[in-house]
Amino acid sequence: MSEKLMVGGQAVIEGVMMRGPKKVATAVREPSGVITVDVKPINSLAEKYPIFKKPFFRGILSLGESLVMGLKSLTYSAQMAGEEEADKLTNKDIAITMVISLCAAILLFVVIPTASVNLITTDSHVVMNLWEGLVRMIVFFLYIYGISRAKDIQRVFQYHGAEHKTIHAYEAGVELIPENVQKFSRLHPRCGTSFLLIVMIVSIFMFSFLGWPSLWERIISRVLLLPVVAGISYELIRFAGRSKNKIVHAISLPGLWLQYLTTREPDDSMIEVAVKSLKVAIEVEETAKVETKNDDTIDKQDLNDLKVNASI
Repeated sequence: MSEKLMVGGQAVIEGVMMRGPKKVATAVREPSGVITVDVKPINSLAEKYPIFKKPFFRGILSLGESLVMGLKSLTYSAQMAGEEEADKLTNKDIAITMVISLCAAILLFVVIPTASVNLITTDSHVVMNLWEGLVRMIVFFLYIYGISRAKDIQRVFQYHGAEHKTIHAYEAGVELIPENVQKFSRLHPRCGTSFLLIVMIVSIFMFSFLGWPSLWERIISRVLLLPVVAGISYELIRFAGRSKNKIVHAISLPGLWLQYLTTREPDDSMIEVAVKSLKVAIEVEETAKVETKNDDTIDKQDLNDLKVNASI
């Protein structure tokens, strides 16, 4: 049996995106009922700059690339699902959307929490940082709960559950059919929801060592240190996803429990879409491996021919 790929995914509008090491496959069920799949290369910066394959640095890169790929997959899914207003986004549109999203995130999870410390009276920097972290967690939970109540989002969360179940089934080595996939949990330790919770927790510990400077200094320091927090959190979530240790599992439980808000039980038609996405992602990855091996063989043969010709 071939080695299992490290696969991640994301729910999109009426579909699922599955990501392998080098390819991304986004499967969407069109209004006609047909499942269409879009495959894109990742073209990761890690191939050009190997430092981004190293622990910590790979988490920073993964966060940025996931945001870009996720937005592109969402755009494709909206088009295929019949959203007329979803015109094709240009790179400029994607950049603007990401900047707006980042500004909104800074407002919700940095500005409001750090400014809220004015509501308490204490001179302890430790208490201030703990309060800031607590408020950030509350805002995060309220945000997740709020969007989970929207009817359209609940359907996306069903596809999120389908994504998790399908990856579980693939990792367990069972046949990828709805009957088998439905038996697995809709919660997964490598989920982005768990990652975000770990980011919140890591930030509390890290920011506790920064003292308590002015409001703007706090905001700037939190933003600048976000890649560091993301890098550490990525390694933790990666370790938790692979570890079978009971203590590690217990520590991961809050992130898994939070997924009860961001996932819903999918129906079989949603499982079919997730399975299609995963199968295509695996197929293109395996094809890419074969092509690479063939290219290597051809290159070696060409080199031997050159040596023979040079000898003659």
